Amino acid sequence: MAQCRALIYENVRLAMTINELQDEVIAEFSDFDDWMDRYQLLIDLGNEQEPLEDKYKTGQNLIEGCQSRVWLQADEVDGKIVFKAESDALIVKGIIALLIKVLSGHTPDEILNADLYFIDKIGLKEHLSPTRSNGLLSMVKQIRMYALAFKAKGGAAK
Repeated sequence: MAQCRALIYENVRLAMTINELQDEVIAEFSDFDDWMDRYQLLIDLGNEQEPLEDKYKTGQNLIEGCQSRVWLQADEVDGKIVFKAESDALIVKGIIALLIKVLSGHTPDEILNADLYFIDKIGLKEHLSPTRSNGLLSMVKQIRMYALAFKAKGGAAK
């Protein structure tokens, strides 16, 4: 029964717009005033993410510009991009999990046109070290590069 509920929740979540998902993230983070609690939320989000299969942990999927190692895999399913990722750092794993929560399951155009306002609204960039902040920008850039590649090919870019 719990597995069935999880599937229903996932289907509903995938039907949400990027802005609705961003608003959900903002609401989730607003429950915590202390950044130590918010960091713990990031860690929890990262740990809830399904592990990336070893076959995708390649140099081709490694995001450049990140202090930690972050692998990002993208597939096209019914015209929408589905992202999977993993990192060797807990906070970074949570950051990429947040980006996936907001952007995975959307079309290339939706991803390319998205204004990722949740990053500023939750104060993420200002609470990261400069190198982690650059890593966040690199993750967003790589996600958008995948979206651009899928759009250009008009199909799966694997």
